[in-house]
Amino acid sequence: MSEFGASFAESKLPTASPCETANIAINPASARQAQAGLPIALRRLIVLALNLATLALLGGGLFMLLAANGFDVLDGVIFLGFLLATPWTALGFWNAVIGLFVIHGRRAAETVHPYFARSASRRRPARLQSRTDILVCVRNEEPEPIFERLEAMRVSLEATGLGDNFRFAVLSDTSDPMCAVSERQAFDRFARFFDHRAESERPIYRRREVNTGFKAGNVREFLERHGTESDFFLPLDSDSVMSGDVIVRMAQAMEDNPQIGILQSLVVGMPATSGFARLFQFGMRHGMRAFTMGSAWWSADCGPYWGHNALIRTEAFVTHCELPTLPGRAPLGGPVLSHDQLEAVFMRRAGYEVRVIPVETQSFEANPPTLLDFQKRDLRWCQGNMQYWRFLVAPGLKPVSRFQIAQAILMYIAPAAWIAMTLAATAKAMTGGYDPGMLELGMGLFLAIFFMSVSPKIAGVIDVLLTSGGMRSYGGAPRFMLSAFVELVVSMLMAPIVAVYVTVFLAGLPCGRTVVWNGQNRDRLGLAWNAAARAMIPQAFLAAGLTAALLFGAGGLALLLAMPFLAGLLLAIPFTVVTASPSFGRLVARLGLFAVPEESAMPPVLRSVVPLAARPWRRPVRGREAANAGAIAVADRAARAERA
Repeated sequence: MSEFGASFAESKLPTASPCETANIAINPASARQAQAGLPIALRRLIVLALNLATLALLGGGLFMLLAANGFDVLDGVIFLGFLLATPWTALGFWNAVIGLFVIHGRRAAETVHPYFARSASRRRPARLQSRTDILVCVRNEEPEPIFERLEAMRVSLEATGLGDNFRFAVLSDTSDPMCAVSERQAFDRFARFFDHRAESERPIYRRREVNTGFKAGNVREFLERHGTESDFFLPLDSDSVMSGDVIVRMAQAMEDNPQIGILQSLVVGMPATSGFARLFQFGMRHGMRAFTMGSAWWSADCGPYWGHNALIRTEAFVTHCELPTLPGRAPLGGPVLSHDQLEAVFMRRAGYEVRVIPVETQSFEANPPTLLDFQKRDLRWCQGNMQYWRFLVAPGLKPVSRFQIAQAILMYIAPAAWIAMTLAATAKAMTGGYDPGMLELGMGLFLAIFFMSVSPKIAGVIDVLLTSGGMRSYGGAPRFMLSAFVELVVSMLMAPIVAVYVTVFLAGLPCGRTVVWNGQNRDRLGLAWNAAARAMIPQAFLAAGLTAALLFGAGGLALLLAMPFLAGLLLAIPFTVVTASPSFGRLVARLGLFAVPEESAMPPVLRSVVPLAARPWRRPVRGREAANAGAIAVADRAARAERA
């Protein structure tokens, strides 16, 4: 048996029920919160039927159209590309539709997330029986913003009166010596706030010289050394922020539901000064609500884990969620890069539930400030997901878990399939194999897939419109509606840009092209034109080639019909530069465009970490007010430094 096969064979499956193995006292009366409404099995059958019917309808219609004058190789490419690209978008469409109905059906708490709704609806507990380690993973990043966020969380936890139940740990894979020195100094300042605590409650700093297994490897090494000291752990990215109240209520929910192994919060972007980040997280903000609620409605106990801002049962994780080292070398072999989805399905295989909280709970992150930073993160996830092929046949997985692994793979296969499908349809029109309607088919497929891909955002807009005070929380109706329209246009421009860089990256994977986990740019703005041009060379060449071919080979009408696809490629370089520009960020922030609800009502946990520049439309600062605000900011920083 291979080393990889042996690692699966040796995986530890549960010998007792999760309720029996929990290491904290449990109230039997509250041990499991039953979900009201339709049985989970029936929900899954409904979703399966809706998606199969959608694929059959679209695929059947396309096949009949393609086969009308014979079926050649290009027809086959179009049809296969459509079948690969459509399932992911069809599922997103139905998740959004179902989620929208559930949210406004007034029974979401009972039918989808009773395991958290009960703890959220009652008073915050006066005490917890559990201990939780809060783990933040860092690598070669500026330490000050990280520890400012941790300090905000510390203050928020202390305000609950239950701060003694939580311990912070900083897990560093930093390789830059100068960065490591600054990191340690920042940690020492942070740790002084805990001098009055017992040794077992003080923060831990741990730095590895070699980052074996990347982030997941660092977390596992920590848990193998300190795992017996906690009931749960809360992994954070270096840009994560969560309020103390939410963390306490999640711990309470885990105590009340010992069958839950992972409880994932719905993570949203915090107010940003970057124009690109504001655009991205505005669309994600309202779009994720309906999508996540619909997904949770049917996935139920096989929910997602996104790698951070989730509460995890320590003993179960250590016992059942160890990742194997894949045979071969990177990028497709070696340590698993995208660990979260696999840890979730392994936890489910062990008999524990993986649940998501499909409502907003003051769980935040910072989004990439530029398109190029977004691309780096996206391609890292792409490479990690392409390592999942072997796990499709891992023994003992639930059928829904296997589907989720396949779905994670298809998420990045779909853009390449879409590019191949569109090029083939265009080629048929240019070679005279079709009448001009075939070019309309290619562009029509693009628009159909695009519409389905943005359906969660459209459902999110409808959700805001149907929610009392919804538009007011986004800055009012004019700001919200204009922002929603512009963001949809930007999504159309970004779609082909993303599809091209994913396709190019996938083509390079067999040749050894790889990305690595390293420090990420969280807040630096500004991008030179030559840097954008180098990064967008594939998009520029494809745009020039398609434009020339369509103009001279199929005529001006064909070029006009292709514009929904070509526009993003033609504008890729200026789009990348403009959205990274500090002046663009200042402009949209000043106008209040792409605002998120926290800009209208800032939660206490964010007040010390979100700059005023991220919400100037709420607090116009001019003249003497500007000087006073600057003096207050300087005084506040000086006071924090003195306390440290």
